[in-house]
Amino acid sequence: MGPRSSAAGSGSSTPSGNQAGSAASSGAGGSAASSHPAPASAAGVANRSGQKLILVVDDDREMVDGLRAVLERHGYRVIHAHDGHQGKQAIYLHRPDLVILDMMMPRMGGFPVLEHFRDKKDAPPIIMITANEGSRHKAYAEYLGVVDYIRKPFAMERLVEAVNRVLRGSGGGEPGQTSAS
Repeated sequence: MGPRSSAAGSGSSTPSGNQAGSAASSGAGGSAASSHPAPASAAGVANRSGQKLILVVDDDREMVDGLRAVLERHGYRVIHAHDGHQGKQAIYLHRPDLVILDMMMPRMGGFPVLEHFRDKKDAPPIIMITANEGSRHKAYAEYLGVVDYIRKPFAMERLVEAVNRVLRGSGGGEPGQTSAS
């Protein structure tokens, strides 16, 4: 039951109540968004570690584990939120450089998150991932400002290319590294 290496999102999972314990967790560090005060710097966690910080907002644990493994291998730092409510909190708390946002989740899906951050100047770029095939959903996501829209199942290489494109454009340098300020 290891992370998927070549494709992601072909299955679906049922959300369980016991997974929603923390608002956002980081891999090895295990910090929870709900138990720590806001970071002192505007760039938050990303500046302290020297790596670009990516927030994955998805209720599918296998998807999150696969994304985390691949993105960390490419030099990024990854934290996770289980739904849109926790994702919004984690964006304000951790100030990620990029958000990877699922469309369909319990409690709050991706569209309300996009609507909330649409007009915010300091909103991070957002890549939406979804199993939805509808072109209206893609058009609405683009209208709300997503930088990319990726349909599941997808090759992990496709997502990594999108992440690298967005983060190199916003900070320059090598993947996973913040620009010198």
